[in-house]
Amino acid sequence: MTGGGDCAGIDAVIRAIVKKATNDRHEVIGIRRGWAGLLEPDTLRLTYESVSESIATGGTLLLTSRTNPFKRENGPELVMKTVSSLGLDAVIAIGGEDTLGVAHRLTEYGLKAIGVPKTIDNDLSETDLTFGFDSAVNVAVEAIDRIRTTGMSHERVMVVEVMGRDAGWVATYAGIAGGAHCILVPEEQTDLASVCEVVMARKKRGQTFTLIVVAEGVQFLSKRNPDAAAQNVDEFGHLELGGVGHVLAGEIERRTGIETRAVVLGHLIRGGAPSAFDRVLSTRLGVAAVEAVEQGRSDVMVALQRNHVVKVGISDAIKPKKLDLELLSLGRMFSP
Repeated sequence: MTGGGDCAGIDAVIRAIVKKATNDRHEVIGIRRGWAGLLEPDTLRLTYESVSESIATGGTLLLTSRTNPFKRENGPELVMKTVSSLGLDAVIAIGGEDTLGVAHRLTEYGLKAIGVPKTIDNDLSETDLTFGFDSAVNVAVEAIDRIRTTGMSHERVMVVEVMGRDAGWVATYAGIAGGAHCILVPEEQTDLASVCEVVMARKKRGQTFTLIVVAEGVQFLSKRNPDAAAQNVDEFGHLELGGVGHVLAGEIERRTGIETRAVVLGHLIRGGAPSAFDRVLSTRLGVAAVEAVEQGRSDVMVALQRNHVVKVGISDAIKPKKLDLELLSLGRMFSP
């Protein structure tokens, strides 16, 4: 099953799970729309023939949702009833903090659960990288490269907003690789005056173009973000973000008098075909997930550590992984 936001590489994981499992004479049942497919049974039998060509596809062939069984009346009991009626030996949950958090809690009800880390944010602990992250960064950098030429041609400040609710991994990697002059992340509050100082310092040196990469979850010290009351909230309590780039662009132009434009990459970096790195990582994780089931393991997540695939406790894995501040310092070395 797959839950939460889509990202590149999910279908490659599913393909690997089905191949390994069917080779070992197991039957694989696909659960549609995340945990919703176990609250109200919605499943299909998966064969390798049905998934064999999916290594290069984006999104998830099983569909997804942000359904939280613990927000539904008798939700956990309904999930376990479906698991029992289907005769499932284990559930392989492909997801991020929320999806895997539910899997962990359901083990207290008797669920045998294996987790596969899926998030473009790369913010799960106990794994060096999550699949989907590399693909998202590559798409972001390609877009930044194109935006750079427009900004240079028009002598503008260009603000590029990327996804990242609580973690600035995508913004930092894309900012470094894209040659950003300023990288703003959720891990620290942003001082608008300092950002404008960067822009003005470049202008004084005759550099009339400034590229700023900002994560969607950034908070300002002296300016409110878009009104949270007007935003949607999912079943895990997360606000629907987006728009901080436009707020930032408006403030920069107002304070500096320099024409400023914002580009929100949004879901663009989450969709589409996975990178070669993510295809390989997804395949390794999918095979390891089946091996964990065969070993009788439960409440564990397969993870990448020092280029080895290992098994770690889900409770440890869903703790937020802090941004590497050395990387952030590296990116800021190139600011005025």
